[in-house]
Amino acid sequence: MSVQIKTVRSSREKNLFIDLEWRMNKNTPNWVSPLRMERKKILDTKKNPFYKHAEIELFIAYKDGVPAGRIAAITNENHNAFHNDKAGFWGFFECIDDQETANALFEAAADWLRAKDRDHMLGPMNPSTNDECGLLIDGYDTPPFIMMTHNPTYYPTLVEGFGNTKAKDLFAWYSPTKDAVEQITEKMRRVAGKILKKYNITVRNINIKKLDEEIKLIKEVYNDAWSNNYAFVPFTEEEIDAVAADLKPLADENLIYIAEREGRPVAFSVTIPNINEILAKIPNGRLFPTGIFKLLTGMKKIKTVRVIILGVIKELQFSGLGSVFYVRTIENAYKAGYIGGEMSWILEDNHTMNRAIASFGSKKYKTYRLYSYPL
Repeated sequence: MSVQIKTVRSSREKNLFIDLEWRMNKNTPNWVSPLRMERKKILDTKKNPFYKHAEIELFIAYKDGVPAGRIAAITNENHNAFHNDKAGFWGFFECIDDQETANALFEAAADWLRAKDRDHMLGPMNPSTNDECGLLIDGYDTPPFIMMTHNPTYYPTLVEGFGNTKAKDLFAWYSPTKDAVEQITEKMRRVAGKILKKYNITVRNINIKKLDEEIKLIKEVYNDAWSNNYAFVPFTEEEIDAVAADLKPLADENLIYIAEREGRPVAFSVTIPNINEILAKIPNGRLFPTGIFKLLTGMKKIKTVRVIILGVIKELQFSGLGSVFYVRTIENAYKAGYIGGEMSWILEDNHTMNRAIASFGSKKYKTYRLYSYPL
């Protein structure tokens, strides 16, 4: 039995690369099919603004002539400039339960990155930390929330079998909104009020009708607040505009906040409905002919949310402002009829944030891992 690696060159091969996600996961418990159109968009090197400062090479593994896996090798010049390093990345990994095939895929990615003068590779990034990232290593018993990964239980064995080692773990927390609301005491509300008064901060809901203006405020905070985070990459103007366009149809104004001090944005919080509840009912990832109706009719029936991002400028990161957002988000989500929410992802060593989330009775229920490999 032999493994052959082919570089994706034709549109037919690229369609196969995309389709392998469905082939490899059709029997994976709790896997939720993404939309194929979204997968095509994220890999479109001509239209996705990420590729204005990055390159990607796609590889497919064939075992005895049968497609058996895939991987992408990625360079990200904005990452390297920001961190002053020579990192390369791997992502979009799918593979049969066969170490030989996995090794061949990782070696193909490593060889390509070595030729690009990279000295180590990190992953999985699909294709960066501003997108889906991390390999699920714990918490397979429930479906993923929107923009979170899910994979077969044997993937960590394959990844580590090649020699990838842990770089950082990412946590996902979950809480039923009823339980979270009951954890909010009058003391917490008073403390939240005191924090706002002490720092002369006002919190308001985002104005969807002025989304372009609001996004600029969020970007300003994001690129300051997250700059010390592991593998952080600043958004470009085009990238954050693309993200805003994708999230706008999902946005619930009552769950997105901007905090301001003297007219200047200092923090924000974005919580969105968990569209994966609907996507789970579209197993082939195609909107047509019937998927579009499930999507349109299901939006108002979504019962869970994900706190997708919360950022506070460095100057105020130990002010307790994050807790102010959590109190408002929990109370408004409960009033809106959402029954539960995920807060993800949180770096394992972000102790301040993890403690704050735990204080509301949330349960750490999934762990994702980023890996490193020397080149």
